[in-house]
Amino acid sequence: MRVRGQDDAVRLGAVELGGELGERATLVQFSSAFCAPCRATRRVLGEVAALVPGVAHVEIDAEAHLDLVRALEILKTPTVLVLDATGRVVRRAAGQPRKADVIAALGEAV
Repeated sequence: MRVRGQDDAVRLGAVELGGELGERATLVQFSSAFCAPCRATRRVLGEVAALVPGVAHVEIDAEAHLDLVRALEILKTPTVLVLDATGRVVRRAAGQPRKADVIAALGEAV
């Protein structure tokens, strides 16, 4: 489940995500069914992905993917991972993000 690169960073691919990586970056959101902040997070990440070319948004149901949740040590929803083009996790945050913070975090990935 956890793929390590040469720099020992966590890398995720289409198999783990259930969706393709973005050309430049990927916003991965771990959500759960009864999580109100998850809906707002979905909206924010979707807007950012539509705004920034080459950025994809992938939402993962935490309850349906417990092995991945455990491997990545996801403790609450929503949790957002920012991946670079190779799938390397460059930023991670728990809770509902602000749009400006997501755009700033993308700066590390692209």
